[in-house]
Amino acid sequence: MPEPISIIVPVYDEQDNVLPMAREVAAAFATVANDWELVFVDDGSRDETWKNICAAASASPRVRGVRHLRNAGQSAALWTGIQQTDRPLLATLDGDLQNNPADLPRLLQELGTCDFACGWRQNRQDSFVRRASSRVARAARSAALGAEFRDTGCALRVFRRAALEGIFGFNGLHRFLPIMVAGGGFRVREVPVSHRPRIAGVSKYGVWNRLGRGLFDLVGIAWYQRRRVRPVPVERTSASQ
Repeated sequence: MPEPISIIVPVYDEQDNVLPMAREVAAAFATVANDWELVFVDDGSRDETWKNICAAASASPRVRGVRHLRNAGQSAALWTGIQQTDRPLLATLDGDLQNNPADLPRLLQELGTCDFACGWRQNRQDSFVRRASSRVARAARSAALGAEFRDTGCALRVFRRAALEGIFGFNGLHRFLPIMVAGGGFRVREVPVSHRPRIAGVSKYGVWNRLGRGLFDLVGIAWYQRRRVRPVPVERTSASQ
């Protein structure tokens, strides 16, 4: 029996993308046997995002929404989605529709041989500044953490909830999640996925909140990865002793 899955989508001022996202996720999972739900986490939007989430939830029992009463950031919205769900499998998507929900079933299949499948965006449809920032951040991660992931910034992910063992919520979590999961001894695999241009809404990323904060967070993550307690083989006394 395929395991149930929650698809978590953090959104902030994405009123024009909510309903198309709900339709695309439903189409992607139309032939997938897993019991699934789509959970929008509204991070204190100022537009009609919450209204459209409520409309999507009214139209389908598979859709529900959670709303932050103030804006707290993408990592906080992701963490809220994780805490507000209890299914054994989780998936995440950006709310701007640049990730293609049709890629989710393929990532889901990868969980037969790994614990965490994350997208690697090919032919990225982003500005030069965003792509250049990602290259700098990747080089810094490799140097500081020894992490050879091609694209930890891709929000398209499918993973087992159990792989979050030892993970805690912090601002910047969404950038480092694959690295932290791999550092906990779980199997992580990058999978090539498609990427689309944004057709509605406005990007919330700039050089500082994308590259600057990411480089700042490297210090804390590097310390944690070196100091974290990992599973250690043990030997136990037998029941007869």
